[in-house]
Amino acid sequence: MAREYLRGELLLELLSEEIPARMQRRAIEDLTALLRDKLAAAELPGKTVRGYVTPRRLAVIVEGIPECQPDMREERRGPRVGAPRQAIDGFLRAAGLSSVDQCEIRDTGRGEFYFAQIERTGRAAAEVLPEIVHSAIVELPWPKSMRFPAADFRWVRPLTSVICLFDGEVVSLPLDQVPVGRMTRGHRFLGPAEIALENAADYIAALDRAHVVLDQDQRCAMIEADLARLATGAEVTVKPDAALLDEVMGLIEYPVVLMGTIDDESMSLPPEVLATAMRTHQKYFSCLNPDGSPAPRFLFVANNLTPDGGKTIIAGNERVLRARLADAHFFWDQDRKVRLADRVDALKERIYYEKLGTVYDKAERLEKLACVLAERLYSAVTPAQAGVQGQPPKRWPLDSRVRGNDDTIGSLARRAARLAKADLSTGMVGEFPELQGVMGRYYALHDAEDPRVADAIAEHYKPLGPNDTCPTVPVSVVVALADKIDSLTAFFAINEKPTGSRDPFALRRAALGVIRLIIENQLRLPILDVLRVAATPVAKEADRVAHEVFNFMAERLVIELRSQGMSYDIVETSLKSGDLAMQPPYRTVDRLEQDFTRLLRRARAIHEFAASDDGNNLLVAYRRASNIVAIEEKRDGRSYDGAVDPALLRQPEETVLTERLTDASARVGAALAREDFEAAMIALSSLRGPVDAFFDKVTVNADEPELRANRLRLLSRIRATMNQVADFSQIEG
Repeated sequence: MAREYLRGELLLELLSEEIPARMQRRAIEDLTALLRDKLAAAELPGKTVRGYVTPRRLAVIVEGIPECQPDMREERRGPRVGAPRQAIDGFLRAAGLSSVDQCEIRDTGRGEFYFAQIERTGRAAAEVLPEIVHSAIVELPWPKSMRFPAADFRWVRPLTSVICLFDGEVVSLPLDQVPVGRMTRGHRFLGPAEIALENAADYIAALDRAHVVLDQDQRCAMIEADLARLATGAEVTVKPDAALLDEVMGLIEYPVVLMGTIDDESMSLPPEVLATAMRTHQKYFSCLNPDGSPAPRFLFVANNLTPDGGKTIIAGNERVLRARLADAHFFWDQDRKVRLADRVDALKERIYYEKLGTVYDKAERLEKLACVLAERLYSAVTPAQAGVQGQPPKRWPLDSRVRGNDDTIGSLARRAARLAKADLSTGMVGEFPELQGVMGRYYALHDAEDPRVADAIAEHYKPLGPNDTCPTVPVSVVVALADKIDSLTAFFAINEKPTGSRDPFALRRAALGVIRLIIENQLRLPILDVLRVAATPVAKEADRVAHEVFNFMAERLVIELRSQGMSYDIVETSLKSGDLAMQPPYRTVDRLEQDFTRLLRRARAIHEFAASDDGNNLLVAYRRASNIVAIEEKRDGRSYDGAVDPALLRQPEETVLTERLTDASARVGAALAREDFEAAMIALSSLRGPVDAFFDKVTVNADEPELRANRLRLLSRIRATMNQVADFSQIEG
């Protein structure tokens, strides 16, 4: 289809060897942004800037670039008349003038100064573009890059040629031996001949004739549509996989979707083995039957056309997949000959980390920690353990599929923790590392282990990321927590902590996993106590390590809550609302909440309270009351935290506020005892009217000293009542 192009067209194409698929989208985004920003900085902004990427090329088309830069007129003040000659000469050089006669002398009221009128004619775009384009090319960042003989700069893969045309004319670029002109090539096999381009207008059409679909989004849509069409024809559906679709799009320039068949013997393998072998190793799309079971079909995207309609390509891919699945079948049969429990000792030969011993050592730590977690989470929680006076005992509600007593959960969790890493020594996981945990579940079920143990083995790595699901069954949650907590404390113990630029052991992900497991399952876990237990086997200073890990997790939690729209001050206020005293060298705060479930509920309640009209106005009054009391306490050198004397209440507003404070304080205390933070906020909201009336009608600093002191004690009670919930002084107005 013909397209209308504006004058001032720039076409840039960088043709290279194959660019890794995972780097392509970021690369074209960065190159497009560099050109856009540099053109704008040079006062040559393009009206439209579009970027395209294929496995072999990055291309940018800019339309509407001005023919030249605008002329510039600038007035510049110089030195004072009579200044040293050296200063005057320096000013003339900077202004591009040859004599002071070209300057104007003005009296500014502070003396006479030289003024220069500088006029510069804008340069033609064709003159400026070479330096802009060259700098964009050499500044383009790559996750990994290489040097190659044809150029003195680094690039992801060797550049073979560059097109740079401005309104049909070649723009010369200093790129050493890399040819720059108007020649490109099409598809490596279907259109390898050189193509001469007159201008940007026919670039996309010329590549299309040479079997190159330049637009990455168009290629993706073509693949998706053809996948669905072939699947529908075979009465199956394509297993959704957006990441694989994006990766495959970055591997081909001319997509040809084909369908192959899986042999019956291979279909007896576990579905995860089939999917992993096809997806990870072959980039194939899995197919599902109408009932959701794996279908004996697979879809793949070829980058070529054949005279036989793809039959040769299909046969070749079926043969390759059959061989790979035959290997998987061999491992599947061999692995089941040895019980999973008998593989645990083999973990002694597998190093977990040099300073942390073997995987067997980790498995032993997991066993012990799982027992502690099962006891803490499944046993009744007393008010003292929960950290809230008057709280009734709580139990962790079990999933409907799970029944049993405390010992059952503990013993199952211990068994699952012992077997969790055993599948690392199997042939299947050695061939397909992505299946660790998954294969452990299959082998545990084959060995007649309890299904809850098998499920916990499969789920103990979860959640693997923000889009992954969390375990919900108690045994699985216990082992998943144990695995992540052990990793955190172990690596912190040997000082292998994440930095701003690197996190090789995925400890941020582990911390977020612990937070999600706790919050999504509403667990009542004193996390710092558990961290101390976990750190003891690996650290000489277990208490220090536990505090460091706790602070690390708290930082992740703050970031997570901020992403949910809560302000930093509300999150910090909620974090400091617990009953844990911390002293240097640890985080220097007076109180820090270690029950993340309670913290989240408190934060949400405070957030909603502060966002309401009553809450916002009450916070203003709170700050006013707190400031008055603080100022007067400092001035008088005494505290006004004492009880209010009813005999000194002279005005009705004082009496009403005192009664409401008494009532609200009792309601807040009762609500906090049952951890009903919403009710506590409702109780505080009832104070808005009486507090507003007090400040409108009552003079705090009365002439009578006793009356003044009593009113200051009343203001102090406002602060004390609200601080039962949180330190509201930390919330910004």
